[in-house]
Amino acid sequence: MGMCLPCLGGAADDVVVTPDPEIRRRQLADAAEKRQKETTYRGVKNPEAVERKRKKQEEVEKQAMTTSVSGGGGGGLKWQVG
Repeated sequence: MGMCLPCLGGAADDVVVTPDPEIRRRQLADAAEKRQKETTYRGVKNPEAVERKRKKQEEVEKQAMTTSVSGGGGGGLKWQVG
C-alpha cells in the first residue's frame, strides 16, 4: 500500500529548479535565433553560398544607388528635341 505515496525523503530530489530569469531569457533568445535560422535555410543545400550571393547582391545594389545619386542627371535619361 505504500507504493502509491512517494517517500518524503526523496521528494526534494524531484523538485525542478527554475533558472535565473536572465539565463532563461538568454536561452529563449538563442532557441528563437536557431529556429529562425533553420526556417530561413529550409531546403537549401548550401546556406553559406546563399548568404554570399545575398551579400554580393546587396553590394551591387548599393553600388548602383551610389552611382545613380552621384550622376545627378535625373535618373540617367536624356531628352532630345528635334
